[in-house]
Amino acid sequence: MEALFALLSRLGPISDDLKVEISGRLQFAEFKKKQTILEQGKVCDHLFFVSKGLLRAYYDKDGEDVTSWFMMDNDFIVSVLSFFERTKSHEAIEALEECELAYIHYDDLMYLYAHSLEFNIIGRKLTEYYYCRSEERLLAMRKQKASDRYDFLLQNHPQLIKRVPSAYIASYLGISRETLSRIKSSSKIIY
Repeated sequence: MEALFALLSRLGPISDDLKVEISGRLQFAEFKKKQTILEQGKVCDHLFFVSKGLLRAYYDKDGEDVTSWFMMDNDFIVSVLSFFERTKSHEAIEALEECELAYIHYDDLMYLYAHSLEFNIIGRKLTEYYYCRSEERLLAMRKQKASDRYDFLLQNHPQLIKRVPSAYIASYLGISRETLSRIKSSSKIIY
């Protein structure tokens, strides 16, 4: 829980009272590699903090998995639309490694927002951070060549290249495994 509070305190001051309030609403779970955290078509009731491990969000498109996100140590992962709009998830979330997660139920998160100005500030800053990362990915997918998307991933998230199977990286970048293999062999960036 120290890592979670360290992250939150970088976003804004967090009082001891708020730490106690959050602690009382958090739950903890461990997941094995390949274990599903959220099934596609189910409502996402929890916001997860990754204490340890690596997860991916993906959806089915014409019978194939399409990877939409990776989240690892000290990240949050959630099916955004499902969680905030209380609808069925269009994506699934699975563990790519053994994971330790802290999580909070939607109702508990809404309670904290309703009763704590300092938590609202932290939550807003966290939302802004992830919204900007989402926008970066969207622009990269629309504007950059496949090799540029790979280089961006390599420069900004080199640990993903080492920890994630190539098939998932290719899917995330919107390219075939063969194209990824060619890009890797011709990449000028060394990690």
